[in-house]
Amino acid sequence: MDKQYLDRLVSKTVGKKYIAGAVLYISSGDSRIDLISSAGNLQDHSKYYLASINKIFMSSLILRLATEGKLGLDDKFADFVSDDVVSNLHVLDHKDYSREITLKHLISQTSGLPDYIEDKQENGHIAIKDLEAGLDPVWPVEKVVEEVKKIKPHFPPGTRGKAKYIDTNHQLLELVVEKVTGQPNYHVLNSLFHELGMHDTCVVIDANDKSYVPVRYKEKEISISNFISSTKNDIVSTARDQMIFLKAFFGGYFWPKEKLKELEKWNRVFFPFEYGIGIQKFSLPVILTMFRKVPPMIGHAGSVGSVAFYVPEKDVYFTGTVNQQAKPGAIYQIILKILNRL
Repeated sequence: MDKQYLDRLVSKTVGKKYIAGAVLYISSGDSRIDLISSAGNLQDHSKYYLASINKIFMSSLILRLATEGKLGLDDKFADFVSDDVVSNLHVLDHKDYSREITLKHLISQTSGLPDYIEDKQENGHIAIKDLEAGLDPVWPVEKVVEEVKKIKPHFPPGTRGKAKYIDTNHQLLELVVEKVTGQPNYHVLNSLFHELGMHDTCVVIDANDKSYVPVRYKEKEISISNFISSTKNDIVSTARDQMIFLKAFFGGYFWPKEKLKELEKWNRVFFPFEYGIGIQKFSLPVILTMFRKVPPMIGHAGSVGSVAFYVPEKDVYFTGTVNQQAKPGAIYQIILKILNRL
């Protein structure tokens, strides 16, 4: 594994259908491998939108608060929010499960709540389709709560063997963080970035922020700055900063290193991903890899082809993006080739 090989893989990815840029950073636990490569409209230090990688950041805040004894993962969500938030939040088949939702349900995608992003709203809209069309709606957490109450949930909280990957869960965790810390969620996240030395990372709170490379959907750049700045947990970062966080997470910074295995309670969400307690796993059957065993990757991914994964079997970390909503899988093609070489 050398810089020339990585440069070649990344360069060949750029120029493929819809891919205007790519950046990938690989680093081993012993630092013998520490390489970054970029091409197209992304550079080594480019800031980019993390998309759903923000979920592992929100989970990290909850895990650290649990480690500090300020909350418990089995605590009820209702204990941290007002009655008007929790009332009728999860009503399925005429039974109200709203007060049964725990923090563990939220960070493990097992709450069964509706998804404000991908489930059809009462008005017939689907938020992700609006974003792809460039409509750029705002979605503060108050609106999330209001709209979720109008959509049918998927299953009762904690149903054995069931998980549903949704954005709603980690939006609601904002309210928990704010209740426990007494500070706005974006301030807590930004303080964490400063603490870790992630100086090119921030929660976007200004719709006019032009510091990051615009997200692309197929051939065009899409403006989703109103959406990103409205959630107060959407993050822009760099591949280098993501590596700082990833190594901190798996080094036990938020949850004791000797207990990290406890987070690996996997439930299938959508192929080829499973979800644990605050973390995501990517794994492929050998039938899809020409019968070459590909070790599982643990961490989190984003819908724009952003990745932050650790591969325990190889003791290597990957961060980066292709910044493309329509073809996020392009980043995995690079990673799989690297893993086959290691």
